[in-house]
Amino acid sequence: MSHKPLLLHAQHLSLAHGQQPVIQDLNFSWPSGLSWICGDEGSGKTTLLRLLAGNLLPTAGTVQAPAGGVFWAHLQTPEYDELTVQACWDALRPRYPQWQDTLLQKLTDELAMRPHVLKKLNMLSTGSRRKVMLIAALASGAAVTLLDQPFVSLDTVSIQLIKAFLSEASQHPSRAWLVADYEVPTDLPLATVLQL
Repeated sequence: MSHKPLLLHAQHLSLAHGQQPVIQDLNFSWPSGLSWICGDEGSGKTTLLRLLAGNLLPTAGTVQAPAGGVFWAHLQTPEYDELTVQACWDALRPRYPQWQDTLLQKLTDELAMRPHVLKKLNMLSTGSRRKVMLIAALASGAAVTLLDQPFVSLDTVSIQLIKAFLSEASQHPSRAWLVADYEVPTDLPLATVLQL
């Protein structure tokens, strides 16, 4: 069995909200390939992704991220509302030196988003808005890509397409995809599972 390189490390990672610990003394390392973070509503899945991305600062502990960057975008928040789909991608592209425009175009067609690229995000359905983030995440070329509940509000065809991509990504020798969701899938090859 080959050992996968470890790309992302959380050491004694903690975050408290008021007096309530959300993440407490977490020590975990994620290898290349596909990993899952699961837990119930309010268990801290999104919070952990934000900590790993550097979007939130921990109360204690550290996150060691790889040189190739960590992709995180939560496009459900209002600050993106007035941007068009294309403008959103254009804003994200400069942050990721390995951005793959060819893949972005391919996914735009496969996920039926071509008619929507000049629409503002606040004009899109929840599912289409999620696709904008997924397309950016998958095309980012980041060493670590963080996905928060990627299948919510997606149609069956889109879910199968994303799962096929993740299944292929699970074999990647030097990149990692971390997915946070309620349940662990039985149809995807996972490197690690973290239960919160």
